[in-house]
Amino acid sequence: MKIVMLGAPGAGKGTQAKMIAKKCDIPHISTGDIFRENIKNGTPLGAKAKTYMDKGLLVPDELVCDLVVDRIQQDDCKNGYILDGFPRTIPQAQALEDALTKIGQKLDYAIDIEVPDENIIRRMSGRRSCPKCGAIYHVVNNPPKKEGICDVCGTELVFRADDKEETVRNRLDVYHTQTQPLIDFYKERGVLQEVDGTKSMDDVFGQIVSIIF
Repeated sequence: MKIVMLGAPGAGKGTQAKMIAKKCDIPHISTGDIFRENIKNGTPLGAKAKTYMDKGLLVPDELVCDLVVDRIQQDDCKNGYILDGFPRTIPQAQALEDALTKIGQKLDYAIDIEVPDENIIRRMSGRRSCPKCGAIYHVVNNPPKKEGICDVCGTELVFRADDKEETVRNRLDVYHTQTQPLIDFYKERGVLQEVDGTKSMDDVFGQIVSIIF
């Protein structure tokens, strides 16, 4: 099962990707994790990526694609994988498609979690994060047991700058310009599946499970 997760920032694609990965027993792969892993292990690709990141530059599409393709050829991906956060643009999607063709693979599904912008803004403005263990809560939908304190490690929760309304609106603008065209790209290839992301987390998961099984 080879899946790409699509959706605006805050649509819940990372959460759903982890749940699907667990159910299907396949790895959940995010580009951030790949970067960190390669840099930590001092791989040649990691060293290349670090030269861009150290200068505050975006890692070029070709290099990101090389890192992803290197990752999906590892042993734990033999039964499939879920890509989360890549591709983000049409050039990245084309580079991935070309690379997969070369190794005799193709995607089974591109799953788009559809959530209106206003819902996302409300959802993200209520998010609180643990700076220590990374756990994420929501003041309405998923509050911690003790207000303002992480259930997992007891650290005080924070309201991240990138969850503020103005920042979220900017991120959504970028998404609609750069990433939303991927929906048409994967629709043309017959692999796009859209789910209603305004439902509860379990309902969204149920929709995805009914698609892939």
